[in-house]
Amino acid sequence: MTAAAQIPAPPVPAPAAGRPWLVADIGGTNARFGLVDSPAARPRDVHRLSCADHPDLASAALAYLERAGGARPGAACVAVAGPVGGDRIRLTNARWDCSAEDTRRRLGLDRIEVVNDFAALALALPRLGAGDVRPLGGPAPAAGLPMAVLGPGTGLGVAGLLPLPGGGWAPVSGEGGHVGLSPLADLEIEVLRVLRADQGAVTAECVLSGPGLTRLHGALARVHGAAAVPLSAERICAAADDPLCVLTLEVFCALLGGFAGDCALTLGATGGVFVGGGIAPRIAGVLQSSDFRIRFESKYRMTDYVKDIATVLITAPTPALLGAAARLDQCLETAR
Repeated sequence: MTAAAQIPAPPVPAPAAGRPWLVADIGGTNARFGLVDSPAARPRDVHRLSCADHPDLASAALAYLERAGGARPGAACVAVAGPVGGDRIRLTNARWDCSAEDTRRRLGLDRIEVVNDFAALALALPRLGAGDVRPLGGPAPAAGLPMAVLGPGTGLGVAGLLPLPGGGWAPVSGEGGHVGLSPLADLEIEVLRVLRADQGAVTAECVLSGPGLTRLHGALARVHGAAAVPLSAERICAAADDPLCVLTLEVFCALLGGFAGDCALTLGATGGVFVGGGIAPRIAGVLQSSDFRIRFESKYRMTDYVKDIATVLITAPTPALLGAAARLDQCLETAR
C-alpha cells in the first residue's frame, strides 16, 4: 500500500479591502495581533491581549478581530513561543494547546501559517529601519550576510536568518535558549553553584529570562549572605536605587553578552546579532553601559572573529508581527 498523497496547502490570498491578513505573536504571557492591508505593509491596529484571559488561540483572535472593527481576514500567520510541527499549536510557557486547522476554520481563513516566534523575529530583521534598532557595540550590521536574533522574555528564544542564493531569506529556528549556561566571572560561577543546588541542571533560559531574573536576584542574595524578598522581573528592572537589583542586572547583561557571542559563533552570524524580547528594551541604558559587549567578544581564539560582528538592540514594539507578515509575503511570492 502506498502512502497517501500530501494534500497541498491552499494558496495564500493577497490582502485586499475587507480581507486583510491577520498576523499574531503569541508569547508565554501576551498575544499580540495586527492586520496587514497589502504586501510589504506594516501591521496596523496592533493590540495586546493576555493569554490567560482566553482558552485558546481562536478565542483570543476572535476577541481581537471584534476589537479591530470586525475584520474578516483571508489568511493568517501566527508566531508562537514554542516548537512548531504538525497541526498542534503548543506554547512552552503557557497552557494553550490547540489545532491549527481548527483555528483556521473558526476564523474563516483560507490559509494559516504557524511559525516559531523567533523564526518570525528573524524574518523581521531585513525590514527593520533605523528607528527600530539601537547599536550595542561593534561595527554596523553587514548587509546580505547571515544574522542571529535572541531575546529574553518569558523564556529565551534564538533563531538565525540565512540569505538564499536567488535572493530572499530563510529562518533557522530551534530551542537554543535551553543550552547550558556558561558563566565566566567568579561571581557567576558562585551563582551557578547555588542554582544547581536548587534545581540540578541550569540552562541559559533559567537565568536569561523574566523568571530567570528573579532566580538570579535570589541567588545573588544568597551568595552575599543577604535576605531578599523575591521580586518580579519588572520590579528588578525598575529598581535603579536598589544595589542588589543593580548587581542583578549587571550580571544578567554580562551573561547575555556571553550567550550572544556563543550564538554568533554557532550560527556564523557575520551580518549581526540582534537582541529582542520583552526584557532587553526595558534596560537599554543598562545594557549599553554594561559588560555585554566585552563578554560578547571574550571568545579566546575567536575574539577577532566576533569583534567584527555588530550587536544591535531591537527597539521596535512588535517586530515579530513584521516577520509574520514577511512569511505571508514569502507564501504569496512562492505561489506566483
